[in-house]
Amino acid sequence: MSRDDATTNETAESIETDAAADTSDARPGDTDLSPLDPADPGATPAVVAARSEGEPPDTAEIRDLAAAAGYAVVGEVTQRRREDPTYDLGRGKAEALMRLAAETDAEAVIYDGGLSPGQTFSLGDLLPPGTAVIDRPRLVLELFADAADSRAADRQLELARLRYELPRLREAVARDASEDVCLQPEGDSRVLDVEKRIESAERALDEIADDRAARRAERRDAGFDLVALAGYTNAGKSTLARRLADEVDDPEFGDEPGTLDADRTDAEGDPAEGDGLLAVADRPFETLSTTTRRATVGGRRVLVTDTVGFLDGLPHEAVRSFRTTIDAIRGADCALLVVDASDDPADLRRKLTASLSAIEATDGPVIPVLSKADEVGADGLAAAVAAYEGAVADLDPRDAPVVDALRSPIPVSVRDETGLADLADAVADALPTATATVEAPNGGAAQAALSWAYDRGVVAGVDYGSETVVVEFAGRPDVVAEAERRFADGHSS
Repeated sequence: MSRDDATTNETAESIETDAAADTSDARPGDTDLSPLDPADPGATPAVVAARSEGEPPDTAEIRDLAAAAGYAVVGEVTQRRREDPTYDLGRGKAEALMRLAAETDAEAVIYDGGLSPGQTFSLGDLLPPGTAVIDRPRLVLELFADAADSRAADRQLELARLRYELPRLREAVARDASEDVCLQPEGDSRVLDVEKRIESAERALDEIADDRAARRAERRDAGFDLVALAGYTNAGKSTLARRLADEVDDPEFGDEPGTLDADRTDAEGDPAEGDGLLAVADRPFETLSTTTRRATVGGRRVLVTDTVGFLDGLPHEAVRSFRTTIDAIRGADCALLVVDASDDPADLRRKLTASLSAIEATDGPVIPVLSKADEVGADGLAAAVAAYEGAVADLDPRDAPVVDALRSPIPVSVRDETGLADLADAVADALPTATATVEAPNGGAAQAALSWAYDRGVVAGVDYGSETVVVEFAGRPDVVAEAERRFADGHSS
């Protein structure tokens, strides 16, 4: 079988695989060899490649992603130059990559960036036979596949995979046609099949999105405010979500209220463990499904949704596939944008830009949360704030309207509880709020309305007179309006 035939088959059949990664760290042109990790003898040997036009590529993140996906990095090739239309790398550096892959018996080349279908095939033709070409989007999809744990996650992953594979399948069919390989009818059929599967996956996700939109409306009618946590993968979202509301309850809709200021730490100062807690781990995409828990903020009943972490370098089509995460963030009454304050300022800016660009716009305000504040000193925190402000200043609100929804960043440490009270105040201030003082005859109807108000908002005061009751009430504007109607009905009953 020829290399083109092998690549064609791999592309057409790889609806079950994926890919992606981030940046690279090495001087331009350096080649770094490292042995296989003896602790993981089953890892697949791979060479990392990266190119950038500005600073030398930093391969730290792509190496971490590769390791999480089961690869052992045995070497790397990096380059600073303009994009080459054939290989992305320049021809000479692509040949150096070929030699390194052969010398190290690498089974894969993991490319830190998105390759066009043509570049993927061209690199595949140049590399030793059997060497897989895995660009950043495909690597991320591999990681997503390992983490998918719900119907919505499976559907989102399927759609992202199909959208990734379709242009590559078209490229394979076009190459067959140009080389007079008699696979055109079969190729056309395979393209049509993938297009139909994309349409089917889109319809399924539309149904899931409609169902979740209806559920959000029901939750708001019940008096709940919706808060979503967003941010780059491994920024600390799940740790913060667990601190906000860590009771055991259903992933779709919690039954046990939590409080933002409750004491839930162990002897080490870490959040207390328990059955059914939100997953927290120092690895990418620990959270792939949106997960919702109850909490109480400023007396308000809140549903806190932890979402899938973003990643730099993913194509727009792949980001768009994860619609339930984007919808949860955009449709929330308030979003918490979690930013890792311990990141190098350049990384912080890059990750923040990737997150804001993916969100694009929100219905409510966005509160930036500088997490892990305990890991940096005053100077480090000042540098994080400066990096945050620089990244925001560089974004055009016409391209990322979410910039106009941003409020002042709040440093937070879950470990030592720094900033949690400030965050609670900021969330309470950001929630849509109306107030009302109502008076009604003191009777069964008024008591029923008061009970309803306690369940759906904040009853600030109740004053019983000889024949009337006066209630001070705050909550969602639509809930306050309904409370006023119910108390008014007590006058006429």
